[in-house]
Amino acid sequence: MLRILQFLYSLRSFLLFVLLEVVAIWLLVANNSPQGAAFFNSSNAVVGSVLETRSDISDFFSLAQANEALVVENARLLEQLKILSSDPDSTAISLDSALATNYEFIGARVISNSLRYAQNHLTINKGKNQGVKPGMGIFNESGVVGRVKSVSNNYAVGISLLNTGLLVSSKIKTNEVFGSINWDGKDSKKAKMLYVPRHVKAEAGDTVVTSGFNAVFPKGIKIGVISAVSQSQDPNYLDIDIELTTDFSKISYVYLVENNQIEELDSLYQQSEVPNEF
Repeated sequence: MLRILQFLYSLRSFLLFVLLEVVAIWLLVANNSPQGAAFFNSSNAVVGSVLETRSDISDFFSLAQANEALVVENARLLEQLKILSSDPDSTAISLDSALATNYEFIGARVISNSLRYAQNHLTINKGKNQGVKPGMGIFNESGVVGRVKSVSNNYAVGISLLNTGLLVSSKIKTNEVFGSINWDGKDSKKAKMLYVPRHVKAEAGDTVVTSGFNAVFPKGIKIGVISAVSQSQDPNYLDIDIELTTDFSKISYVYLVENNQIEELDSLYQQSEVPNEF
């Protein structure tokens, strides 16, 4: 032990130099925007590469489960295709162009995901070069996952549904009553459905899906199932707990969805001074 201390003591000048260099670099990055941006862009690329390598190793041991989920999803899509391609039983009509599909989808892999914070995030292996943009919705075969927050050339960071700052416009499937889903920061398998009036009939077992009102997600994507309904302290609304259909501890692959008309809608909301809910 004495020899170790003597060795460190002999390097005291070098260690002091290194410490001062680290402090100088930190002050430069923290107080100068151009240098700070360059540093964080470079570090994001390095961190993204490390996270992707780690994810490659962990994904190798969960390929069977991921493949099973993909098979189930493909089977569901094939069934929908079969229904859509069947002969119509009524006279065809010409749809208005406004009713045409406005959404585009991108597949991606999750390389990092947090669960233990009040504001959780996830990192995916697609970025600007692959067409990913901030604001895109994120979901998988089980349901809503979150929303893209920031993007680099080849990676993107998304706000998880397990984030107390995220609201998702939703509706109860059985009665079409609208509300907002928000995580209360407690159980990673549960969330709250807010702003449902007290007079509404909501029961345990009812499915909650996206409403399609906020221009981020198409309507009908699963979010959860109502597990409990009670009277809240607010005299106007119910206290509704939902069991999330997405298991955030097992997210491997996700879909990113973009509404091609979201910029036009956001511009309209700003002109009208109407708040646009997440």
